[in-house]
Amino acid sequence: MSLTTFKKSALAFVALCATFVATNLAVANDPLRAPAVPLIAVDPYFSVWSNTDKLADSFPVHWTGHINALTSYVRVDGENFRLMGNPSQFVDAAKAMNQTNVAILPTTTTYTFQDAGVEINLVFTNPNLPDDLMTLSYPATYLAWNVKSIDGKEHDVKIYFDASAELCVNVTEQKVVALREETENLDLLRMGTESQEVLAKSGDNIRIDWGYFYVAAKKGDAQTVIAGADLSRETFLKSGDLVKEDDKNFPREARDNWPVAAVAMNCGKVGAENVQKSIILAYDDEYSLVFLGEKLRPYWRKDGMEAKEMLEAVNAQYGDVVKRCAKFNDELMAFATKVGGEKYAALCAITYPQTIAAHKLAVLPNGKLFLPSKENFSNGCGGTVDLIYPTGPLFAVLSTELLEASMNPPLEYAASGRWPWPYSPHDEGQYPLLNGQVYGGGEKSEDNQMPVEETANMLILLDVDARLTGSVDYAKEYWDILKSWAEYLLDKGLDPENQLCTDDFAGHLAHNANLSAKAIVALACYADLCQRAGYADDAKRFREKADEFAAQWVKLADDGDHYRLAFDRPDTWSMKYNIVWDRLLDLKLFPKEVTEKEMKYYKTKLNKYGLPLDNRSDYTKLDWEVWTATLADNQEDFDALMAPIYEFVDATTPRVPLTDWYYTSTAKQVGFQARSVVGGIYIKLMETQEELRK
Repeated sequence: MSLTTFKKSALAFVALCATFVATNLAVANDPLRAPAVPLIAVDPYFSVWSNTDKLADSFPVHWTGHINALTSYVRVDGENFRLMGNPSQFVDAAKAMNQTNVAILPTTTTYTFQDAGVEINLVFTNPNLPDDLMTLSYPATYLAWNVKSIDGKEHDVKIYFDASAELCVNVTEQKVVALREETENLDLLRMGTESQEVLAKSGDNIRIDWGYFYVAAKKGDAQTVIAGADLSRETFLKSGDLVKEDDKNFPREARDNWPVAAVAMNCGKVGAENVQKSIILAYDDEYSLVFLGEKLRPYWRKDGMEAKEMLEAVNAQYGDVVKRCAKFNDELMAFATKVGGEKYAALCAITYPQTIAAHKLAVLPNGKLFLPSKENFSNGCGGTVDLIYPTGPLFAVLSTELLEASMNPPLEYAASGRWPWPYSPHDEGQYPLLNGQVYGGGEKSEDNQMPVEETANMLILLDVDARLTGSVDYAKEYWDILKSWAEYLLDKGLDPENQLCTDDFAGHLAHNANLSAKAIVALACYADLCQRAGYADDAKRFREKADEFAAQWVKLADDGDHYRLAFDRPDTWSMKYNIVWDRLLDLKLFPKEVTEKEMKYYKTKLNKYGLPLDNRSDYTKLDWEVWTATLADNQEDFDALMAPIYEFVDATTPRVPLTDWYYTSTAKQVGFQARSVVGGIYIKLMETQEELRK
């Protein structure tokens, strides 16, 4: 698995401990301001963020922007402070504790507060460990309060937390039901909608309204209660305790006074030694997706595990998982810092939880892993191939098993007999109902498809996978399909017709030079797959055609000091980000002067916040910018193209999970947010994967 390679590379690059000290200090000094801070990063439905600099300035929100209220107070020597959330009716009763720092690492977000003689580290741990699929698939986030005295005195400290039923509804009119449960070691508070319409709808700007949200606390370590938000919070702020028993008349319809699952924990006398209190936040969706008419269980349920068993398992492995997450964070941040620099590493940290949380890991009836992404704030499609492609570098660096799982949705769909075309599908349906392509008129229409785009995407990633695993077995499962796709590119790839590419918001474009380059790379990748599979004649034929097309491309696209947007459009330009694979895979297709000329030209087109996608507008795509920067054969040019991107991350508005489509003149979002494609920034780390070039 490529995670092993990543670990070896990280250790070979740097004395880990020394580098991590420097890296952690860099994170503490906020090298980048995250547009939104990840709190819960599990899947497209269980995804909660803070969109203000201070955690106590607002309620957390779902990635769509709808409030998913989490509230925390702390009572120090009888004085109330607010750590998280901002219930306006209680502002006078609990001032915001002084927040001194927020640090985002790939699997953890830590807020630090200091006031009233104590320091509190509030830590969200999302155990998204790529080498442990079961732990990664558990729909759970750990939340811990680490409290210590910093003034040499002892202090009485009590902690309060609540989560509102907003986390289990799609719209505010839905009625909720809450109840108390328990396991051997945990007290559970469970909330869900009354109607429980499982997998009843699909869409983009929607939230989950089936299954159950859980707050789990260790028995004997906490008080728990189900109550109306106002009653629960007011009681704690007045007395330091919870309402004595569950409120049977809590508000069941959404309004300001939501029902909440509340927990209170007494730290007792706190001195210089750290005191920790923790809980688990989890969401059991029971069924996660539909694929071609079959309801799919989440991965963690594949052997019949139920919610209570899952919560017990999550609780039992807390200490071990926290250590493993810290080790993973250390190694990845040290690695990224060495390869791309301090700010590049910070960008890797910000984008990791966003990428993972845009996916859902399930299991097909045939036992295969199924990891579709959701095309957030685009059209809500699931398993979209032109998202799999830019997301691919993160999985290529960290887990080929997850890379293959992300490709299974389109490959299994194409192999099902449902897909009638000789090229790759775009999607498998609108998330979470993946019953056939919906983009461009669906599987009965060839209008508005992306044939060259999606087909080339898949062939490139399949070759990447074969190189990293040292095996072509995965690709051979779908060989007849892949061959038809490669033949399609032979016919249509060099000079694409008037069709869409992944940058479909810019409209149709014929003779697209960057799309042509992708097709040429894909043909060379297919030739490599053929060679590895023992099909020497096809390997020779497709490689010769790729070389022939590359030579023609240089002439067709030439525009003097750069290369054109389209072959028939002089005085135009575009990012040729698809050529990055020629360098990473050592394909030797395009002359070195192509990228040298392009890189020199790009530096004349930089705006304050980045490099425009092409000459038609000043907007850009974050993923393609980083791919374009990775075309550079020296650190200076890479840094030159990346510097405006870091400025964008610091300045972009509105405060949403990182957008990948924005204006380079203003840093303002054009559209899209919380999408998996930000995993594409990991492409710089692929330079270190020597097996790619063998």
